[in-house]
Amino acid sequence: MTTPAPAPVPAQSAPTEKWNVLSIVAFVLSLVGFNVIAIVLGFIGLNQVKKTGERGRGLALAAIIIGFVSIVIIIIWVIVVVAVVASNPELTTTY
Repeated sequence: MTTPAPAPVPAQSAPTEKWNVLSIVAFVLSLVGFNVIAIVLGFIGLNQVKKTGERGRGLALAAIIIGFVSIVIIIIWVIVVVAVVASNPELTTTY
């Protein structure tokens, strides 16, 4: 008597690593211009990545860096605009 052939084993795909959603959202928001929210979510996502081992550490760091740099650039731009307007009173004079 012959033994039946074993059932074929389904091919297993390589395990995919899970991405941290907050890191992705923070990165997208930093590119769109919601810098303060992106910084907060970036720090939360970075903390979650450290605890869970998920992917997304680079995205969280990028969101934090882009958010802070964008805020600094906006502050510098406002200072320059105020200085130019203050040094040229004829720019604000109405006729």
